[in-house]
Amino acid sequence: MNQLVIGKYISQKRKEKNMTQAQLAEKLGVSNKTISKWENGNCMPDYSIVENLCSELGITIAELMDGEDSDENSVRVYDESQIIELLKRTQELEQHKNIMYGIILIVMGIAFMAVSNSMGGSDVKDFFSGVLLGLSVCEMVAGIYVVGKNFIK
Repeated sequence: MNQLVIGKYISQKRKEKNMTQAQLAEKLGVSNKTISKWENGNCMPDYSIVENLCSELGITIAELMDGEDSDENSVRVYDESQIIELLKRTQELEQHKNIMYGIILIVMGIAFMAVSNSMGGSDVKDFFSGVLLGLSVCEMVAGIYVVGKNFIK
């Protein structure tokens, strides 16, 4: 699954249907920026929208995943429901991975805070204690942002 190839294919099929990104976006209930992200290969369409996208473009899910029209003599056999399920699982795993990154940042922030609190006594130690405290706060805020962003999706 090559996002760039799939994106170019979406763009090609949209243009063949004489649709703008805005028109396709309106039909799918997404923003034209989302269509642009797909076409530039920055992200994949959400599994929940793939069937509607293929219907609007007049292609099969297998063709979308291949990024090309299927050959009439092709021996490839796809179960479209399995492809959708695979996309769903892939996107869920990506979300779980991002949540884990956020949790790791929070835990590292707590660890730095603990180390920061155990330091002190001289000017140099106080300086490093302050730096660690600042790092711990930044890491925890970043971790909370990453976790929160993925729960909102």
